Amino acid sequence: MFAVGLVTAGTAAAVQASPPSPSSDAFEVSNAVAAQSVDSFVKSKPSAIQPSSDETYVQKSVTASGNAKYVSYDRTYKGLHVTGGDFVVVTDKSGATQYTSVAQTKAIGNLSTTPKITSSAAEAVARHQLTSVNNVEGTSLVVYTLDGAAKLAYETTLSGTGAEGASRLTVAVDANTGALLNSTEHVMKGTGTGWINGSVTINTTQSGSTYSMKDPSITSLACQDAANNTTFSGSDDVWGNGTGTNRETGCVDALYVAQKEAAMLSSWLGRNGMDGSGGAWPIRVGLNDQNAYYDGTQVQIGKNTAGQWIGSADVVGHEMGHGIDDHTPGGISKSGTQEFVADTFGAATEWYANNPNDPPDYLVGEEINLVGSGPIRNMYNPSAVGDSNCYSSSTPSQEVHAAAGPGNHWFYLMAQGSAGNGQPSSPTCNGSTVSNPLGIQNAIKVMYNAMLMKTSSSSYLKYRTWTLTAAKNLFPGSCTQFNTVKAAWDAVSVPAQSGDPTCTGGTTPPPTTGGPTTPPPTGGCSGQKLANPGFESGTTSWSGNTGSISQWASSGQAAHGGTWSAWLDGYGSTHTEAIQQSVTIPAGCTATLSFYVHIDSAETTTTTQYDKLTVTAGSTTLGTLSNLNKASGYQLQSYSLNAFAGQTVTIKFSGSEDSSLQTSFVIDDTAVTLS
Repeated sequence: MFAVGLVTAGTAAAVQASPPSPSSDAFEVSNAVAAQSVDSFVKSKPSAIQPSSDETYVQKSVTASGNAKYVSYDRTYKGLHVTGGDFVVVTDKSGATQYTSVAQTKAIGNLSTTPKITSSAAEAVARHQLTSVNNVEGTSLVVYTLDGAAKLAYETTLSGTGAEGASRLTVAVDANTGALLNSTEHVMKGTGTGWINGSVTINTTQSGSTYSMKDPSITSLACQDAANNTTFSGSDDVWGNGTGTNRETGCVDALYVAQKEAAMLSSWLGRNGMDGSGGAWPIRVGLNDQNAYYDGTQVQIGKNTAGQWIGSADVVGHEMGHGIDDHTPGGISKSGTQEFVADTFGAATEWYANNPNDPPDYLVGEEINLVGSGPIRNMYNPSAVGDSNCYSSSTPSQEVHAAAGPGNHWFYLMAQGSAGNGQPSSPTCNGSTVSNPLGIQNAIKVMYNAMLMKTSSSSYLKYRTWTLTAAKNLFPGSCTQFNTVKAAWDAVSVPAQSGDPTCTGGTTPPPTTGGPTTPPPTGGCSGQKLANPGFESGTTSWSGNTGSISQWASSGQAAHGGTWSAWLDGYGSTHTEAIQQSVTIPAGCTATLSFYVHIDSAETTTTTQYDKLTVTAGSTTLGTLSNLNKASGYQLQSYSLNAFAGQTVTIKFSGSEDSSLQTSFVIDDTAVTLS
């Protein structure tokens, strides 16, 4: 449907098969500076984005990952949203445009925006796509470009019941002929294991004498009874009874996994929550089906044939993975790729959690027989459960779970290699050997960075190009990882594309055993480097305005963990105070600064940053929070420190208030985590 154009900044029409890799030595600018630079590039209407007159471009998100920044856009034409008009511009760390990923294959040109049928007629067509309709969310006029030539269309989103059960569907109808153009299902159904994680710790919320299964820092993440959408609560902070048919017990499993997945996203990918903005969705246990699903507003958890709720890593990690997919550029992956994409996040969550009751592997549904027939998907040998190991032209039209086979196989070969590297060996479709595996952590980094280039016409063929580009961005100076990603695609028969980048030269590190892909320093790249990170030893190891460090619960500011925290500002008058600590980042390691912050403010503005918390590493500003970020609980923040590998750098939290209306910045559970 389209080709990814890898376009160098300033090039009018040339498409390069091998764009330059973002330099790991480039001076890194802030996301805001990069966004301004990209905006200037986009406003010049380069041919790569297939521009037309009467168009505007709306910047949606800016995400920094590895050595690149990904800036996504939506498009409007004569004021109408263009479905299929999205694109992503990728820059290096300095904000220089490197290449673009564009959904549209041709310019819209001159298109009439006057429909020939009514919106109610289009809605009637949409209603016929479901067996029963509970609710129509709305109908809007759009320009539709996903099948090539632009058409005026109506899009209706409605919920109800379809042939496969619960459905939330967006239906595109030709606004001139009434013909059905496309339907997009938002209920992403997945199936998986159903096991009890054993005795685990979960983060809950206390209000007065009542505890609830609501995460205190991840917005909207709570576990509820699907019968009434009520969050489980109680007078103590002890949950579940270990019985798999008990809904509260099912919620213990589900909330535990969701919190582990959020921690994995932060630690491994630098992502803030499932939605990228510190949030997720409520989990509801009680679906009367051997299934689970994500629909854009919630995750519903069903049961196995024994009636046990299936809130496991395979289920929750997968369903939240759909949400991550939905909240990266381009939305839910298409053309048979959505289920394998979600499976990769389920696998990464299981490996990160490393729970002894569910040892990490690459099977889906291995702990409990969902329908009495063992694992429902097998990533190292999909054919073992009846799915195809190899891609073919029929894959995109297969049932979406069956179509996951080649993608799951590719991910396994990339992460573990064909020899398995401690896991089962994996056959290849071309008889090749895939060596130098990346390990699960770097494999999910490649997957995630590819998703940051995703557009609304994603496919297996596009993911090949995006993941190769991601590998080149993530590992500059080395072709080993790039070659592994490429060999894995070749091994599952996804053919080379004209837009694929190439990689020549660079170093070739030795094969990995599932850990870092470059030789780590003596002592390894693991562990947490800050001293007294949760302030439980008072002011030890911190300098600056250390009077801000205390036990503040009696003053209305409870700690996130333990009893100590650092409370900056909150005076309601002009004031600045800061705390800091120096930390050494070993050469050859990646590092992430993370911390929890509770911001409350008497400011009422929704547009102006009057009071600010600035986070710096040396002279580099990592991020700024303000009164605009105020929230009822703690929020997790994280920033990459990769640029400081081999250096000793001072991490500083500095709060500043203006002359009136207090804003408090309460910091706790800081960490500099190596990997």
